[in-house]
Amino acid sequence: MNIQQLYEFCLSKKGVTDHFPFDEDTLVFKVGGKMFCLSSLKEWEKGSPSLNLKCLPERAQELRSEYEAINPGFHMSKTHWNTVCFNSDVSNKMMYELINNSYDLVFKSLTKKIQNEILEKE
Repeated sequence: MNIQQLYEFCLSKKGVTDHFPFDEDTLVFKVGGKMFCLSSLKEWEKGSPSLNLKCLPERAQELRSEYEAINPGFHMSKTHWNTVCFNSDVSNKMMYELINNSYDLVFKSLTKKIQNEILEKE
């Protein structure tokens, strides 16, 4: 996966918007105004990209013990977020699954009203 594929994949999901709320480097994808994926553009340019993705606490721990490339979320809640590095032991297929999982967790946390608004727009 490259940055363009990440961008297109995330934006293909219902209700997703992209932002730079912190600085000009950190690309943030949101659904319903809540973050589900963050990535540093500078790290992509340097060849060491990673994503911060939301995860259930129990699953986050399992993934960290199973994969060298999955660590507690950098600058995020270590309980609910993982940082997943590319170019390591996480396959592209798994990366897509982790992004989908993060999106689903955040979408399900939205109010029914916001969920319905998002679903009706598509």
